[in-house]
Amino acid sequence: MMDGAVAPLLAGVIVVEISRGVAASHAGRLLSTLGAETVLVEPPEGNPLRREPPFLPPANEASALFAFLAAGKKSITSDLNTPAGRAGLSALLSTADVLVHDLRPDERARLDLEEQTLRTRYPKLIDVSVLPFGAVGPKADWQAEEINLIHASGEGFLLPNGLAAELFPERPPLKVYGHFAEYQGGVVAALGALSALVGRDQDGAEAVDVSVQDATLAVGAFALQRFGDGSLEHRSTRSFKYGGVLECADGYVELLTLEERQWRGLIELMGRPDWMLDPALSDSLERSRRGAEINRVVRAWARELRTADIVARAQALGVPMAKYASPAEVLSGPHERARDLFQPVEIPGAGRLPVLSAPFHVDGAALPLSAGPPRLGEHQHLLTARRHRERPAAVAEVS
Repeated sequence: MMDGAVAPLLAGVIVVEISRGVAASHAGRLLSTLGAETVLVEPPEGNPLRREPPFLPPANEASALFAFLAAGKKSITSDLNTPAGRAGLSALLSTADVLVHDLRPDERARLDLEEQTLRTRYPKLIDVSVLPFGAVGPKADWQAEEINLIHASGEGFLLPNGLAAELFPERPPLKVYGHFAEYQGGVVAALGALSALVGRDQDGAEAVDVSVQDATLAVGAFALQRFGDGSLEHRSTRSFKYGGVLECADGYVELLTLEERQWRGLIELMGRPDWMLDPALSDSLERSRRGAEINRVVRAWARELRTADIVARAQALGVPMAKYASPAEVLSGPHERARDLFQPVEIPGAGRLPVLSAPFHVDGAALPLSAGPPRLGEHQHLLTARRHRERPAAVAEVS
């Protein structure tokens, strides 16, 4: 454990994960990083995310996505289509606290893992379902990829916007890079599991049903609020009145001035030019009305400056501004190093590489990343151990 790291919050908690997609896998990863023993149940050919690009050198066989999502987890293989595979899963569930999965309702019925069945057999087990459109309703059986989810949540309708929309007005709606929507679903699922764990002693084990679409809708809360007020946001109009993304001499920064003190700091940052001292601009509404005019001057000013210089000066004056960093700059950044956000772990097929632990601290300390991703079936011995420990009631029902 790193110096200053706290004891694992979920020490002693056992999580069983059955996942194919990023959302459920991310939920399991968050719980694992918080200290839970997360056991990934994989089919004999392995979790499909193991085959998801991009792949890491030198062998180009290890998936970077899987390496991140499975770091710290344990792996067993089990063919759930066979009686022996289902019996092994039952042994795991009999001693587990949480089941995280992305099984569709028809799959749950076929595997005898429906909500009521789990509640009867494993009364202490928290059931966390993470599906594209939730486990209940007309879309419960629908499948979806990230691109479907980012647009179904409305976020794709609003991209690109701001400077990107001005520079490339002909671009079609875009998907945020990577797995933005699915990560949101994973965060909500992990929070649901934590809430259920907190209340389990008082209210018993609960079932948590997460819709990735709903989780991602929450990201656009302001757009939804404005829609409720009768205003439909569009990517061509969605932007800060002034500020936002600014091009500098050697890269890009983002500027945000929501508060009066931040506007005053921007005046100082720009050297108190006469136009910014116009008494009319002391009114935030007037600044919004003249946003395009302000942005033209601010952008011209920023293009002459280097990112490191402008960001350092802005932050010293209390002006919210940060650089758009490259991946290499993120890994070597002083902020990231000071917070121990990236920790070296062993990745089979790729060697020892830095991996993001968690984008938050607990009690002021970084969370330790216990290990890299497991090899397929690396912890198969857990099945034997769990069979010896499973609750008698669960054994009787499986047999």
